[in-house]
Amino acid sequence: MNPSILARRALALSAGPAGRHFPFEFDPEVVLFDSGFASPAVLPDLTHFAQEALSRHRDEVLQYAPSQGHPELRQWLAEYMNEDGCNLSAAQVLVVNGAKNGLDLICRLLLEEGDTIVVTAPMYFTAIPIFRGHGAQFMEIGQDGEGLRVDVLEEALRRREQAGRPAPKFIYTVPDFHNPTGVTLSRARRVALVELAARRGIAVVEDNPYRRVRFEGEALPTLKSLDRGGWVLHVGTFSKLIAPGLRIGWVAADADVVSRLRQMKADGGTNPFVQRLVLEFCRSPDFAAHVRRVQTVYREHRDCMLAALRQELPQASVDVPAGGYYLWLEFDPRVDGDALARDAAAAGVNLIAGSRFFAGMGDVPRNHLRLSFSYASPAQIEAGVARLGRIVRQQEVR
Repeated sequence: MNPSILARRALALSAGPAGRHFPFEFDPEVVLFDSGFASPAVLPDLTHFAQEALSRHRDEVLQYAPSQGHPELRQWLAEYMNEDGCNLSAAQVLVVNGAKNGLDLICRLLLEEGDTIVVTAPMYFTAIPIFRGHGAQFMEIGQDGEGLRVDVLEEALRRREQAGRPAPKFIYTVPDFHNPTGVTLSRARRVALVELAARRGIAVVEDNPYRRVRFEGEALPTLKSLDRGGWVLHVGTFSKLIAPGLRIGWVAADADVVSRLRQMKADGGTNPFVQRLVLEFCRSPDFAAHVRRVQTVYREHRDCMLAALRQELPQASVDVPAGGYYLWLEFDPRVDGDALARDAAAAGVNLIAGSRFFAGMGDVPRNHLRLSFSYASPAQIEAGVARLGRIVRQQEVR
């Protein structure tokens, strides 16, 4: 297609082939440390709930769905978030087709082409093309062991204001078990971030897919539970907790915001069959047992990968996340993570170079890798890390 007919926002997107591949596309010998696929060991048996949905609720699940989502599911989600200290009603919840659909709708609601948004450096890389597709400009703010540097953000906003530039439209962050770093935003910084956003009149988009995938420690308050002025839009999903193929997520925000987001949906309503299936599963005793199993299995996977890394790659620095799906490896600055990722793929280990997790507004560091421990079995994790260790040692010899 002639690029001259494309919208400006489309020109910022890659014209290359799709980057993500799926487990069924690979030889069984390939170890998958790249995308956050669910472990086959934790995918629940939903047969009973599917049968119930297609028999007892056939007239409901084979029709169009309410555009805001099933009322009972929205009520369950409101109560689910209220367990974390929120004060939500069903009117403040919108069911969407996975968290990325929620992010896309929020961009449609808030962004004009050329608007600036605040993101962490590094950030969730799949969100980058979503934001670019809406013409967003990025203000990258670094992190440390407590998450987003709110003090650095405040100073950057002050300088921006002094220069006469408009405030960013929103601040995007993954506060619990951040993707890709695994860092959890500290309680003090959560409070400071919400207060700063309210003071500056900037929305906060809280993307929180891993919150219940916690292995140890006490849960910290969600940003939404700290929100007193309606500045936080919370994006949740069942992709990491139940199964990614269900494509059920939600946005929690003020009712007027939810109403506008609902009107921007163009899908005829999120799949009513899957909504009913998820609702009945979440209402059942099976759900709590499933969450415990997810936590147990992924904790074992994390610990297995950490042990393998200590054995095979002691030179790599890695923090221990208290939950989530990922480990963020940092090497000596002279190590080329892009080359490591290419060599690893050639050796049958798929992972993602750390450079892909930066929006690219400055010098992009090349000495990181992100490894997902969710999909591979413990035996595959050990084999994959051993291969990666050999590749790193070969590069060091060159």
